Amino acid sequence: MEDKLLTASKDVLVQIVKLAQKSGMKGDKGDWKEFLKAFDTKFGSSMSDPAKRTPDVLRAFLLTFKEREDINFFAKTMKSHSNHEQVKQHLKSQDAESPEQMLVRLTLEHPRYGMAYSFPSHEEDWFVSKLGKKFKKSSNTLLAVDCEMVLCEDGTEALVEICVVDRDLQIKLHEFVKPEKQIVDYRTQITGVSAKDLDGITCSVKDIQKSMRRLLCRGEILVGHSLSNDLKAMKVDHAKVIDTSFIYKYGDESTRKRPSLNDLCKTVLGYELRKKGASHNCADDACAAMKLVLAKIEHGFNNVIPVTQHDVPENEKAKLLVHRIPQDLPSKELHQVIGGDFTIETQVSQKGRGDKYSALAIFNSPEEALNAYVNLQGDEEKDSCGRPQKLVSHKMESGLTTTICVRKMSSDSSSSEVSAKRSNPVEVLEGMSKRSKMDRNAEVSRGSSFVDLENEIERLKKLVTERDEEISSLHRIVAALTRKQGL
Repeated sequence: MEDKLLTASKDVLVQIVKLAQKSGMKGDKGDWKEFLKAFDTKFGSSMSDPAKRTPDVLRAFLLTFKEREDINFFAKTMKSHSNHEQVKQHLKSQDAESPEQMLVRLTLEHPRYGMAYSFPSHEEDWFVSKLGKKFKKSSNTLLAVDCEMVLCEDGTEALVEICVVDRDLQIKLHEFVKPEKQIVDYRTQITGVSAKDLDGITCSVKDIQKSMRRLLCRGEILVGHSLSNDLKAMKVDHAKVIDTSFIYKYGDESTRKRPSLNDLCKTVLGYELRKKGASHNCADDACAAMKLVLAKIEHGFNNVIPVTQHDVPENEKAKLLVHRIPQDLPSKELHQVIGGDFTIETQVSQKGRGDKYSALAIFNSPEEALNAYVNLQGDEEKDSCGRPQKLVSHKMESGLTTTICVRKMSSDSSSSEVSAKRSNPVEVLEGMSKRSKMDRNAEVSRGSSFVDLENEIERLKKLVTERDEEISSLHRIVAALTRKQGL
């Protein structure tokens, strides 16, 4: 432990101390603040931010922990952070970067990497892969993975199927997995898995981790689309990754959301991954992710491969897509969110999220749908395909407030067309979203304030998303408890 602490970078030490703070851990000298009071008589705990302390102080605190459980906890955490640091340093040290290494770097440098790949890998049931002494020599070996997850009674997701393929699209691992928790929704329309598929299955997440340990023993590069979700399902922390949702960008720079695997297959690979409404196929999805990486290697890295917009039939324009709806919000209550005369058609979630569902608000004409959208009060943004949508707050009968997305079916600027038809300028201004106003002001300034404003918008959007996820977690827990009481 002491030897590892001596070689660990300050960034790694800071992260470990922060984790100890968050977990309320205490060594021989107490917790972090108690240690500082005894160790530093001049400043004490007044300067408690670990990042502002020297590596020697951070090491001294960590060395106050003597219990085997604590030492193992720190060792596992250090291993995870050290792996990530080692990969980054190795990539920086290369005189000639291979295409595979470049894609790893692009993934690590993506703005959303830190948030998506921050795993609780210090927990006992997680596996942290070793890079191994030979990882530099085998740095171009690619393996692609895809997982399917089911919903459990406590509201969490559990791994139910996994497939791993190599660069030649040969299957290296394909297993059904028996979750330890009670399954309440197999999501068969999405996962393609039913209760019958698990008859006689004894394979566990631990077994999958053992298989992944063998497959990744030489520091192979793991490939996947939104790969962090698959790693969370397997409870595996692996440092060398290529995420196809990070390395591909939409041609429209104003679109910040990540492209879907199906859209990338259509535009990059030239085929449809699955028909509308069809369930996922683990092997097909893993192969698709591998093909996308190989296509990127073949065609280069500097060119943005555009994701085309799809023509929307006229009858589809008479609809609005309502998504991110909490499961405990009845669809009939959507009439309190959206104005106008429409019928509701609930949809199966394409992302397999058990805590949310989607619905279509079907109007009599495209004009009615457009007017209903324009009259919605909420911040406007674009989805991953550039289609306008509004974030609408709604107070449910339970008293909780949730944020629902209402999206147009096409990417045209219809809302501005309707606004232009209004004769009252005050109505035009009132119909504009806060986002539109800010964009107009930012466009006028065209200075550094534009960047600051965009950053602030992104920060607030992330905050709203985090709060929404917290509320959703509470909804899942309440739903699970309600089911138990009803048994």
